[in-house]
Amino acid sequence: MGNRPQVLIACSERVRHGYLPPEELTRLEQVADWAWFACEGGNIYQASEDAEAIAQLAKELAGVDALVVCHGAPRVNAAVLEASPQLRFIGELEGDRFATRIDLDAAWARGIRTVDTTNGSSYPVAEWALALTLIAMRNAGALFRRILARNTDGSTIQPMAGMLTGKRVGLIGGGHMGRRLMKLLRPFEVELWMHDPYLSQELAEALGFLLTSLDNVMSQCDAIVCVAPLTPQTKGMIGQRELELIPSGAVLVNVSRGPIFDSEALIERLKRGDIAAGFDVFDPEPIPADSEIIGLPNVFLTPHFSGRTGDEYPHFFRLMVDELERFFAGHQTYFDLTPRSQANRRGDQPG
Repeated sequence: MGNRPQVLIACSERVRHGYLPPEELTRLEQVADWAWFACEGGNIYQASEDAEAIAQLAKELAGVDALVVCHGAPRVNAAVLEASPQLRFIGELEGDRFATRIDLDAAWARGIRTVDTTNGSSYPVAEWALALTLIAMRNAGALFRRILARNTDGSTIQPMAGMLTGKRVGLIGGGHMGRRLMKLLRPFEVELWMHDPYLSQELAEALGFLLTSLDNVMSQCDAIVCVAPLTPQTKGMIGQRELELIPSGAVLVNVSRGPIFDSEALIERLKRGDIAAGFDVFDPEPIPADSEIIGLPNVFLTPHFSGRTGDEYPHFFRLMVDELERFFAGHQTYFDLTPRSQANRRGDQPG
């Protein structure tokens, strides 16, 4: 038993009982011993800065090989790492990849692997992005509104883009969600264009998509899907100028974050009625009851729910156990926090 890796999970009671499926803990037990450090403080985006909790975490980390943190955990700062010479792996379970619970520079200086599995919510969102694209291609929102108005005559076809198969789809953002969506789109034999300044040309060639400008995506694609993260660089990125580039007959989908779009300009563009849209997000949220977008017949709306699956547990910990299995077996992990990923989240210019 003494040679088995030791894993500490630092999180709140809500995370312990709501995020860690028993079957995944059993799977973890096949490769490591684990313990729970109960802690409260901070929120999904911010770590607790309580000095007593930080000192207690440092004490708990004696002899620990891997630390998993989530909501409630105190910040893993340089002093904590200095007191944890055996630590080789730190995993953030869900933190929107801003890594506020981890001093990344201090961890990297010590050669500690840093991993984030927030992308566990990206996979169901990618599915809903595909669904909204299909709905918008047929302008099904307009048809459903007619049915709600007791007009069930389907003989009059609404203006629509038609079938998705063989169309050109432009993705804004090529992170976990975008790459998952690419897989889901493959059976439709679409031509994939992508705008993401943080992706390499090598990845574009390997996965078979065209890396291009935002203007090209907005002006030359049949379907435009926003799956970009909200960062200082992307906030307000799509305004009146970009929206005017969308050709008549195209569809527009956003499952990322509402503030990436200028909401007033978005509504004005949609009011022209020559494009169809599907949105799971909007700015502000919840959508104001008197917002014009609710009444637009060419728009299908859902209330920022696409990350919810109805499953008893979210999928973050399953991915984390996958990563721990890889790491302890001597393999490369998939979801590393790196200087490049942090530059993306901060909105820095890509290196």
